[in-house]
Amino acid sequence: MFDDTLLDDPDALLAADTELRRIAESGARVRRETDAAAEQLTMLDNTSRPRAIVAAGSGGRLLRAVLEPSCPVPFVAWSGPGLPGWAGPLDLVVIAAPGAVDRATSAAAAEAVRRGCTVVASCRPDGEVALLLAGRYSTVLPAGDDLLAGSVVVLQALHLLGLGPTVDADEVAAGLDEVAMDCSPFRAVDANPAKQLAVALGDCTPLLWGGSALAARAARRIGEAVRRSAGRPTVADDADHLLPVITGAPARDVFADPFADTSEGGDARIEPALVVVDDGTDEPVSGADRRLLTAACDERDFRVEVLTGHQGSPVARYASLLAHGSYLAAYLRIGLQQPPGAPTEDV
Repeated sequence: MFDDTLLDDPDALLAADTELRRIAESGARVRRETDAAAEQLTMLDNTSRPRAIVAAGSGGRLLRAVLEPSCPVPFVAWSGPGLPGWAGPLDLVVIAAPGAVDRATSAAAAEAVRRGCTVVASCRPDGEVALLLAGRYSTVLPAGDDLLAGSVVVLQALHLLGLGPTVDADEVAAGLDEVAMDCSPFRAVDANPAKQLAVALGDCTPLLWGGSALAARAARRIGEAVRRSAGRPTVADDADHLLPVITGAPARDVFADPFADTSEGGDARIEPALVVVDDGTDEPVSGADRRLLTAACDERDFRVEVLTGHQGSPVARYASLLAHGSYLAAYLRIGLQQPPGAPTEDV
């Protein structure tokens, strides 16, 4: 059972200090990574446009969500080892891989150098990827172990190359700082949106949905954080896939005893709850999907919660949604009295 009293319990919050402190320092890491890469960023120019962009590494999905609507050249997020067969000297390979690097990313870096591709990479300057990319056609942006911060630096680089929208790192960092203040462990449940959402979802199976490309990406990331941190099953998907889950679940029994003993074969079902990850994008298709999902939940008396981000550019809103979701995962873990899980590294 979820114990909401633990969310304001000093001892329980102190035990989770490492996890909560890392979330709170997200804005500082964005500023630090941007400052570290400032010299390399000034050396970029947009005098030549690549034939296509291939994004390798664990940050490729976020880059795709940001760039696809406006990128002037074809863009591919490549998660497999190596590179697509057509990639060559006319193409730009982008690698966002701070922290630990998997074999697929290392293979992509080595293949990019072998084929003569231009490369922009956010990685550790003394790491394996940086060593593989030593050469005149590669730009290494130094990064720590925060993938979101490293991806912001890569997006700034792509803007300077004339391939992506403006990304203001200070705006992203300020939004993360605002979430850190709003969702601080020192704020009580009645004044803390992340704690309130954790209480609402404490006895539910979260179904996360986002209408825009970035909101959908944030929903998937938040779902991963909840699974890893709190051990709670979650589903993050498009409306077409979530709707059968909602309509197929039995309607809530308002007369059921939530404290009934289910150890002797009783019904231990945890009902679903829809979490709308709202980045402020107002599109006809996403609005229709949202109404369809909420109507299905209302029909079965399932809970519907909304997770909103701070105002600003799309990347700033995405970052604030992700930070809010990270706090939610941490507070769910505390209330469910689960041991700390491994932090998620994907953005």
